Amino acid sequence: MLGVVFRPQLPPERLRAVAEAAEAAGVAQLWLWEDSFFEGGIATASAALAWTSRLQVGVGLLPVPLRNPALAAMEIATVARMFPGRFLPGLGHGVIPWMVQAGAAVASPITLLREYTVAVRALLAGERVSTEGRYVRLDDVALEWPPAGPPPLMIGGHGPKTLRLAGELADGLLLGSVESLDEVRAARAAVDAVRGDRPFQVVLNLPIDDVGAMADQVAAATAAGADVIVLEPPEDAPDPMPLIAALSRS
Repeated sequence: MLGVVFRPQLPPERLRAVAEAAEAAGVAQLWLWEDSFFEGGIATASAALAWTSRLQVGVGLLPVPLRNPALAAMEIATVARMFPGRFLPGLGHGVIPWMVQAGAAVASPITLLREYTVAVRALLAGERVSTEGRYVRLDDVALEWPPAGPPPLMIGGHGPKTLRLAGELADGLLLGSVESLDEVRAARAAVDAVRGDRPFQVVLNLPIDDVGAMADQVAAATAAGADVIVLEPPEDAPDPMPLIAALSRS
Protein backbone atom coordinates (compact mmCIF):
# COMPACT_ATOMS: atom_id res chain seq x y z
CA MET A 1 0.00 0.00 0.00
CA LEU A 2 1.27 3.47 -0.88
CA GLY A 3 0.80 6.85 0.72
CA VAL A 4 2.33 10.31 0.59
CA VAL A 5 3.46 12.78 3.25
CA PHE A 6 2.23 16.34 3.55
CA ARG A 7 5.32 17.83 5.15
CA PRO A 8 4.77 20.54 7.78
CA GLN A 9 7.12 22.84 5.89
CA LEU A 10 4.11 23.51 3.66
CA PRO A 11 1.55 26.01 4.99
CA PRO A 12 -1.79 24.55 6.09
CA GLU A 13 -3.68 26.36 3.33
CA ARG A 14 -1.96 24.07 0.81
CA LEU A 15 -3.46 20.95 2.40
CA ARG A 16 -6.80 20.92 0.58
CA ALA A 17 -5.25 20.82 -2.90
CA VAL A 18 -2.86 18.05 -1.86
CA ALA A 19 -5.57 15.93 -0.23
CA GLU A 20 -7.90 16.25 -3.20
CA ALA A 21 -5.08 15.48 -5.65
CA ALA A 22 -4.03 12.42 -3.66
CA GLU A 23 -7.57 11.04 -3.66
CA ALA A 24 -8.02 11.74 -7.38
CA ALA A 25 -4.74 9.90 -8.09
CA GLY A 26 -5.89 6.83 -6.17
CA VAL A 27 -3.33 7.25 -3.38
CA ALA A 28 -4.40 5.11 -0.43
CA GLN A 29 -3.12 7.21 2.48
CA LEU A 30 -2.09 10.78 3.25
CA TRP A 31 0.13 11.20 6.30
CA LEU A 32 0.50 14.39 8.31
CA TRP A 33 3.12 15.30 10.89
CA GLU A 34 2.61 17.19 14.13
CA ASP A 35 6.09 18.66 14.26
CA SER A 36 6.67 21.49 16.69
CA PHE A 37 5.72 24.18 16.01
CA PHE A 38 3.88 23.75 12.72
CA GLU A 39 0.34 22.46 12.02
CA GLY A 40 -1.75 20.65 14.62
CA GLY A 41 -2.31 17.01 13.70
CA ILE A 42 -5.96 16.63 14.70
CA ALA A 43 -7.02 19.89 13.02
CA THR A 44 -5.30 19.08 9.73
CA ALA A 45 -6.46 15.45 9.70
CA SER A 46 -10.07 16.49 10.26
CA ALA A 47 -9.89 19.00 7.41
CA ALA A 48 -8.27 16.54 4.99
CA LEU A 49 -10.88 13.90 5.81
CA ALA A 50 -13.70 16.40 5.29
CA TRP A 51 -12.36 17.39 1.88
CA THR A 52 -12.17 13.77 0.66
CA SER A 53 -14.37 10.70 0.68
CA ARG A 54 -12.10 7.65 0.37
CA LEU A 55 -8.61 8.74 1.37
CA GLN A 56 -7.25 7.43 4.66
CA VAL A 57 -5.50 10.13 6.69
CA GLY A 58 -2.87 9.39 9.31
CA VAL A 59 -1.07 11.53 11.86
CA GLY A 60 2.44 10.34 12.44
CA LEU A 61 2.61 11.21 15.16
CA LEU A 62 0.88 12.93 18.08
CA PRO A 63 3.57 13.70 20.72
CA VAL A 64 2.10 12.31 23.93
CA PRO A 65 3.77 14.79 26.35
CA LEU A 66 1.74 17.61 24.79
CA ARG A 67 -1.75 16.17 25.43
CA ASN A 68 -3.66 14.78 28.34
CA PRO A 69 -4.64 11.21 27.34
CA ALA A 70 -8.32 11.87 28.03
CA LEU A 71 -8.24 14.78 25.57
CA ALA A 72 -6.36 12.70 23.01
CA ALA A 73 -8.95 9.93 23.29
CA MET A 74 -11.80 12.46 22.96
CA GLU A 75 -10.30 13.93 19.80
CA ILE A 76 -9.42 10.57 18.22
CA ALA A 77 -12.89 9.23 19.00
CA THR A 78 -14.58 12.29 17.51
CA VAL A 79 -12.64 12.10 14.25
CA ALA A 80 -13.08 8.32 14.04
CA ARG A 81 -16.85 8.63 14.47
CA MET A 82 -17.15 11.34 11.84
CA PHE A 83 -14.96 9.48 9.32
CA PRO A 84 -15.25 5.74 10.09
CA GLY A 85 -12.40 3.59 8.85
CA ARG A 86 -10.39 6.49 7.47
CA PHE A 87 -8.46 7.95 10.40
CA LEU A 88 -5.06 6.52 11.41
CA PRO A 89 -3.76 8.09 14.62
CA GLY A 90 -0.20 7.57 15.78
CA LEU A 91 1.32 8.19 19.21
CA GLY A 92 4.94 8.76 20.09
CA HIS A 93 7.51 10.45 22.30
CA GLY A 94 7.86 13.56 20.17
CA VAL A 95 11.25 15.12 19.49
CA ILE A 96 12.72 15.53 22.96
CA PRO A 97 14.30 19.01 22.43
CA TRP A 98 10.91 20.25 21.22
CA MET A 99 9.23 18.77 24.26
CA VAL A 100 11.77 20.64 26.41
CA GLN A 101 10.93 23.87 24.56
CA ALA A 102 7.23 23.32 25.24
CA GLY A 103 7.83 22.60 28.93
CA ALA A 104 6.45 19.08 28.48
CA ALA A 105 9.52 16.81 28.67
CA VAL A 106 9.41 13.88 31.10
CA ALA A 107 12.13 11.88 32.81
CA SER A 108 11.00 8.54 31.36
CA PRO A 109 9.42 8.90 27.89
CA ILE A 110 8.92 5.14 27.54
CA THR A 111 6.97 4.96 30.81
CA LEU A 112 4.75 7.82 29.68
CA LEU A 113 4.14 6.23 26.28
CA ARG A 114 3.21 2.90 27.85
CA GLU A 115 0.81 4.39 30.39
CA TYR A 116 -0.66 6.71 27.77
CA THR A 117 -1.21 4.02 25.12
CA VAL A 118 -2.90 1.68 27.60
CA ALA A 119 -5.23 4.44 28.77
CA VAL A 120 -6.12 5.73 25.30
CA ARG A 121 -6.79 2.23 23.96
CA ALA A 122 -9.08 1.49 26.90
CA LEU A 123 -10.98 4.75 26.50
CA LEU A 124 -11.42 4.22 22.75
CA ALA A 125 -12.78 0.74 23.51
CA GLY A 126 -15.52 2.33 25.62
CA GLU A 127 -14.06 1.33 28.98
CA ARG A 128 -14.25 3.35 32.17
CA VAL A 129 -10.70 4.05 33.28
CA SER A 130 -9.20 4.77 36.67
CA THR A 131 -5.42 4.67 36.89
CA GLU A 132 -2.71 6.21 39.05
CA GLY A 133 0.49 5.84 37.07
CA ARG A 134 3.74 7.73 37.16
CA TYR A 135 2.43 10.17 34.54
CA VAL A 136 -1.12 9.16 33.59
CA ARG A 137 -3.73 9.70 36.28
CA LEU A 138 -7.41 9.25 35.45
CA ASP A 139 -10.29 8.98 37.90
CA ASP A 140 -13.39 7.20 36.60
CA VAL A 141 -13.05 8.54 33.04
CA ALA A 142 -15.14 7.21 30.17
CA LEU A 143 -15.92 8.67 26.77
CA GLU A 144 -19.53 9.64 26.14
CA TRP A 145 -19.00 9.10 22.41
CA PRO A 146 -16.52 6.24 21.90
CA PRO A 147 -16.16 5.08 18.31
CA ALA A 148 -18.22 2.08 17.26
CA GLY A 149 -14.99 0.51 16.03
CA PRO A 150 -11.78 2.00 17.48
CA PRO A 151 -9.31 3.09 14.79
CA PRO A 152 -5.97 1.29 14.60
CA LEU A 153 -3.65 2.96 17.07
CA MET A 154 -0.06 3.24 15.90
CA ILE A 155 3.16 3.90 17.82
CA GLY A 156 6.09 5.68 16.25
CA GLY A 157 9.76 5.23 17.03
CA HIS A 158 13.00 3.36 16.37
CA GLY A 159 14.56 2.43 19.70
CA PRO A 160 14.42 -1.17 20.96
CA LYS A 161 12.17 -0.35 23.93
CA THR A 162 9.75 1.58 21.72
CA LEU A 163 9.70 -1.22 19.15
CA ARG A 164 8.82 -3.77 21.83
CA LEU A 165 6.13 -1.47 23.19
CA ALA A 166 4.62 -1.03 19.72
CA GLY A 167 4.54 -4.76 19.17
CA GLU A 168 2.95 -5.32 22.57
CA LEU A 169 0.31 -2.58 22.65
CA ALA A 170 -0.24 -1.02 19.22
CA ASP A 171 -1.79 -2.00 15.91
CA GLY A 172 1.13 -0.76 13.90
CA LEU A 173 4.59 0.80 13.92
CA LEU A 174 5.44 4.14 12.34
CA LEU A 175 9.03 4.22 11.13
CA GLY A 176 10.47 7.54 10.12
CA SER A 177 13.28 7.77 7.60
CA VAL A 178 15.79 4.98 8.22
CA GLU A 179 19.52 4.73 7.64
CA SER A 180 19.15 1.48 5.69
CA LEU A 181 16.62 -1.24 4.98
CA ASP A 182 18.39 -3.38 7.59
CA GLU A 183 16.67 -1.10 10.12
CA VAL A 184 13.31 -2.02 8.61
CA ARG A 185 14.10 -5.74 8.79
CA ALA A 186 15.21 -5.43 12.41
CA ALA A 187 12.12 -3.43 13.37
CA ARG A 188 9.83 -5.94 11.67
CA ALA A 189 11.47 -8.79 13.54
CA ALA A 190 11.26 -6.94 16.86
CA VAL A 191 7.54 -6.20 16.64
CA ASP A 192 6.68 -9.62 15.22
CA ALA A 193 8.42 -11.25 18.18
CA VAL A 194 5.94 -9.75 20.65
CA ARG A 195 2.71 -8.86 18.82
CA GLY A 196 1.14 -12.31 18.92
CA ASP A 197 -1.78 -12.88 16.57
CA ARG A 198 -2.94 -9.25 16.33
CA PRO A 199 -3.04 -7.73 12.85
CA PHE A 200 -0.10 -5.35 12.63
CA GLN A 201 1.31 -3.01 10.00
CA VAL A 202 4.73 -1.45 9.64
CA VAL A 203 4.43 1.99 8.05
CA LEU A 204 7.66 3.34 6.60
CA ASN A 205 8.37 6.91 5.53
CA LEU A 206 10.48 6.59 2.39
CA PRO A 207 12.34 9.72 1.26
CA ILE A 208 12.19 10.11 -2.52
CA ASP A 209 14.73 12.40 -4.21
CA ASP A 210 14.43 10.84 -7.68
CA VAL A 211 10.93 9.99 -8.88
CA GLY A 212 12.43 7.79 -11.59
CA ALA A 213 13.89 5.43 -8.96
CA MET A 214 10.71 5.33 -6.88
CA ALA A 215 9.42 1.94 -8.03
CA ASP A 216 12.67 0.17 -7.17
CA GLN A 217 12.85 1.85 -3.75
CA VAL A 218 9.28 0.85 -2.96
CA ALA A 219 9.90 -2.76 -4.00
CA ALA A 220 13.01 -2.98 -1.83
CA ALA A 221 11.23 -1.49 1.21
CA THR A 222 8.33 -3.89 0.80
CA ALA A 223 10.70 -6.85 0.62
CA ALA A 224 12.36 -5.62 3.83
CA GLY A 225 9.06 -5.90 5.73
CA ALA A 226 7.20 -2.61 5.33
CA ASP A 227 3.45 -2.99 4.76
CA VAL A 228 2.74 0.64 3.92
CA ILE A 229 5.23 2.84 2.08
CA VAL A 230 4.67 6.55 2.62
CA LEU A 231 6.53 8.57 0.01
CA GLU A 232 8.26 11.57 1.52
CA PRO A 233 9.43 14.57 -0.52
CA PRO A 234 12.72 16.18 0.55
CA GLU A 235 12.73 18.95 3.15
CA ASP A 236 14.14 21.50 0.70
CA ALA A 237 11.42 20.65 -1.87
CA PRO A 238 8.47 19.63 0.31
CA ASP A 239 5.71 19.79 -2.30
CA PRO A 240 4.30 16.22 -2.69
CA MET A 241 2.49 16.99 -5.95
CA PRO A 242 5.26 15.49 -8.17
CA LEU A 243 5.02 12.25 -6.18
CA ILE A 244 1.23 12.25 -6.45
CA ALA A 245 1.49 12.84 -10.21
CA ALA A 246 3.93 9.93 -10.53
CA LEU A 247 1.58 7.63 -8.62
CA SER A 248 -1.30 8.75 -10.83
CA ARG A 249 0.65 7.67 -13.92
CA SER A 250 1.74 4.33 -12.45
